[in-house]
Amino acid sequence: MRRLLRTPSGWSVSDGTGTGALPTGTTLGGLLGGSAEEFGAALAAVDLSSGVPESLLAPVDDDTEVWAAGVTYEVSREARMEESDDADVYARVYEADRPELFFKSIGHRVRGPAQPIGVREDSTWDVPEPELAVVCTAGGEIAGYTIVDDVSSRSIEGENPLYLPQAKTYHGSCAAGPWIVPAAEVPDPYALAISVTIHRGGALRWSGETSTARLHRRLADLVSWLYRGDCYPRGAVLATGTSAVPGAEFTLEEGDEVTISIEGIGTLRNPVQRGRSPFC
Repeated sequence: MRRLLRTPSGWSVSDGTGTGALPTGTTLGGLLGGSAEEFGAALAAVDLSSGVPESLLAPVDDDTEVWAAGVTYEVSREARMEESDDADVYARVYEADRPELFFKSIGHRVRGPAQPIGVREDSTWDVPEPELAVVCTAGGEIAGYTIVDDVSSRSIEGENPLYLPQAKTYHGSCAAGPWIVPAAEVPDPYALAISVTIHRGGALRWSGETSTARLHRRLADLVSWLYRGDCYPRGAVLATGTSAVPGAEFTLEEGDEVTISIEGIGTLRNPVQRGRSPFC
């Protein structure tokens, strides 16, 4: 299985045993400027004669837009209703034709494998949100898949839905990786097991499992709504929601390690830090 990697030296393609560098100057935005078929063909044409790179960055360009969908699983709807003083808005959006979509991060702020994710100092309840993300071409086709951790402040969002941008978008609130798997390599994106573990001091403190089979919406439909209101000439990444999130009994703390695995995609692992200081 070929996958697209970003390393400190640029973009590469690997199948897990060998790696080949894409031409100097290659960008994700450039690869996503054509069709999904052309995206896959560009990766397939690379000669994999080098060793596997040791260091990976988030598989996005500095200017890649990362968006996210909310309340796309029934468990997510129930959790949002439980935490919020305005529960009805979550019940209605779950059943509505129009999904909840929100801007998550610009590429240069996205954390990669082994890089620290963050929680806000003014938040009291913080959780990771493991999500399958679709990587979209400029024309709105799904070219590939990756993992996104949509780190969130449930205490801030629960206080008032209008605080959603502050609960979702801040330094360290988004991680992605470890790579992008071309869409052709994923036969059924609605049959992928998702697991998340959180370790603290070397001990397992929380774990959860789910499957994309529980997704309430179709991936292409989510993408179509994103592209109805704007143009993405360099493509976009859209996280598609989660249903494996800790409850009120758990909050992330400094030093935790979050590991997210999605069947057929890979594993993304990040330590946790609190506040802006690690990033600013």
